[in-house]
Amino acid sequence: MNHRQRDIVKWINQNGRHSITALAAVFEVSVQTIRSDIRLLSERGLVLRNHGEVVPFPNRENISFDQRRIHNMQGKLRIAELALSKINDYQSIFLGSGSTVAEVAKALEIKKELHVMTSNLHAARVLSDHTTGELTIAGGKIRKRDQDVIGADAVNFFQKYRADVGIFSVSAIDKQGMLFDFTDDDISALEVLVNNCHYRILVIDSTKFEKESRCVWGRLSDINCLITDRAPAQYLLSKIRAFGVEVLF
Repeated sequence: MNHRQRDIVKWINQNGRHSITALAAVFEVSVQTIRSDIRLLSERGLVLRNHGEVVPFPNRENISFDQRRIHNMQGKLRIAELALSKINDYQSIFLGSGSTVAEVAKALEIKKELHVMTSNLHAARVLSDHTTGELTIAGGKIRKRDQDVIGADAVNFFQKYRADVGIFSVSAIDKQGMLFDFTDDDISALEVLVNNCHYRILVIDSTKFEKESRCVWGRLSDINCLITDRAPAQYLLSKIRAFGVEVLF
């Protein structure tokens, strides 16, 4: 898959349903070239063709970690910086899955003697280089694409501990403030993580606002703080704050 094809997948997932002709104009190539790209992408289950239009594949899982890591990188760095203001030295921390959470893990180096517990192998890899504090990682079935531990193994891991702070992400938040993630496994691990920490921080970059995903997790009221890189639309911001959630951006 070439660079343009990766960009097409990203663009469709961000912007939704569009015609083949419109895509050709966006990427400044011929309709024939776009048709060829879409044929390959649909065969790989990354987009769906539907009567001359291209739409996000309705039940696909998340795109790869490497693709997400480079998407809105500046925004994720901003989120990581803001998250540090909510973390104190010597605390115990849960870290969930995802590229935004992994960026927060990188920023934790300046904090003293944290005990971090995570199912996110990208975060664990970064944290293992820290010279102070403790690191505990989940063991079990690994989702190779994302390099995190999933399913019952992740659920059992977070059930065994209690943390001062939980930091996690989701795949989308819609116009009504409903939260979504990609799979039942993601939701199950998220539920236990949130239930077993005292202060809950949702980190979510602004490209995920006003979107939907496969699985619903409607527990915005359980979040203490939402950290993002850019203010959501005023009506969504008002809904979030109505639940008593602090919003940082």
